[in-house]
Amino acid sequence: MSARPPAPARRRPPRDDVRRALLEAAARVFARRGIEGSTLDDVAADAGFTKGAVYSNFDSKQALVSALVEDRTSAYLTLGLEAVAEVDQDARDLAVLAQVLGDRLTAAGDEQRDWHLLFLELWQRAVRTQDPGGTFGEQRASLRAAVSDAIGERAARSGTSLSMPASDLAIVLMALVNGLAVERMIAPDDVPADLMGRVLALLVNGPASPRPV
Repeated sequence: MSARPPAPARRRPPRDDVRRALLEAAARVFARRGIEGSTLDDVAADAGFTKGAVYSNFDSKQALVSALVEDRTSAYLTLGLEAVAEVDQDARDLAVLAQVLGDRLTAAGDEQRDWHLLFLELWQRAVRTQDPGGTFGEQRASLRAAVSDAIGERAARSGTSLSMPASDLAIVLMALVNGLAVERMIAPDDVPADLMGRVLALLVNGPASPRPV
């Protein structure tokens, strides 16, 4: 009786793929169970790996949290820039861009609730540990600066006069996105899908001047 051929060696996934899977798993687990209420074993199991895979990519739970904050901040910024890029680059109406951006961010929040739940979890953690200037705070500051630069650059390109400084608009935009996402999670039927875009358009151009009598 001939011996069976040896089973082919199981191919190990690329390191970048493992890291990506762990970050995605951490986002799900932390959003649903809370960071403090989750373990690295939970993250590994959700990703389909062993705990050793986590430690081969992240030195500690805090390192995983920090990497997740950076990853999600980058993804959020990319989402916004892609939304703006969808509009004709020759368009001069900044309000149109604001409407598109608001609609895209609202849709993203509806489709990926875990993203916002994770943000709230990270925000609470930063406040409770009295470390607003830590990784989460640093990434939020970087995001505000990038959003401010994008608003200012687009306004200059279109020749639009902003209703307030770009840095202030960036703060209001981020606060509006987070606040409306919370309201839609609680009462989706009461918060119109186009509300964010309409408000952003008003913020960009300012209130309409009264018509002469």
